[in-house]
Amino acid sequence: MSIFIHPNRHRVAVLVRDGVLPIELGIAHRLFGQAKSAEGEFLYEVRTCTLVPGQVRTDTDITVNVTHGPAGLSEADTVIVPASDEDYEPHSHAGLSSPLVDALGLIRPATRIASICTGSFVLAAAGLLNGLRATTHWRVADQFRMLYPAVDLDPDVLYTDEGRILTSAGVASGIDLCLHMIRSDYGSSVANDVARGTIVSPHRDGGQAQFIQHPVPETELGNTRASRMWALKHLDEPVSLNDLAKHESVSVRTYTRHFRQEVGVSPLQWLNQQRIDLARQLLEETDLSIDQIAVEAGFGTATSLRQHLYAALRVSPSTYRNTFRVPAADPTKVLAPMDYET
Repeated sequence: MSIFIHPNRHRVAVLVRDGVLPIELGIAHRLFGQAKSAEGEFLYEVRTCTLVPGQVRTDTDITVNVTHGPAGLSEADTVIVPASDEDYEPHSHAGLSSPLVDALGLIRPATRIASICTGSFVLAAAGLLNGLRATTHWRVADQFRMLYPAVDLDPDVLYTDEGRILTSAGVASGIDLCLHMIRSDYGSSVANDVARGTIVSPHRDGGQAQFIQHPVPETELGNTRASRMWALKHLDEPVSLNDLAKHESVSVRTYTRHFRQEVGVSPLQWLNQQRIDLARQLLEETDLSIDQIAVEAGFGTATSLRQHLYAALRVSPSTYRNTFRVPAADPTKVLAPMDYET
């Protein structure tokens, strides 16, 4: 008998180890666990698995009673591997247990696999990250590179998405990654509802810097928040870097520097992402034509919208709308696991 009692839902298995961080375990349960369809039906079934069912030590003074063993991995559509406090001990990764790595062999070929924080070491030890771009917590990046030179490590981003395999940096970026997966599965409307329920930002691009050393205080001259708020109200208009800098009464060079310090990406990268997010929302929630959405989102033409959406999501606007259009959603239909081999 399957341990997942709702086979019509997307099944998420969270593989925990001794020293698991409760907050990372909670992220998966909280975010996936509250995702609902427009009709209020839960879209995911989340289960916690471990190598040997029973009490699992956390990095706090509590333990977690896990009743499901590794067999649950073979039933999952998505497997998530959180961090352990042992990951931060010198040389601990070199001794990752063979049973732990072997357990990942139970995962079906089409199953999506994601890590939170140093959970990426487990994926790397199993060879799942070889030749792929991945990230981990910046504190252990050097150790990761030494142990797994075949992985294209990028410690300067929040998360990476290589199709079937995804990785995230520190704790908070695990939230971003889970919301990204929910958005990929069921669209922006569902992901935004989950974000609102959790009181977190609905979208931070994976390419955003995971650690900003010198954030600009809100009171400092040249702070870009006001210009960002202004830009969000004028996405349908041509907005240049000069316009943004002029809005803050600073030079383009100063504005760009402050913007990167605050947001982690360039002003034009951020602006493009906001327009893509708006286009996705309009595709999901309105009957506007592709041409109208292109204008409303600031892309000008349907051709430009198609190019930008395809670059970001590898789908056309019409395909995206057919997949995620909210009124057309069938509450009894659950997306099949994505074909990550294509």
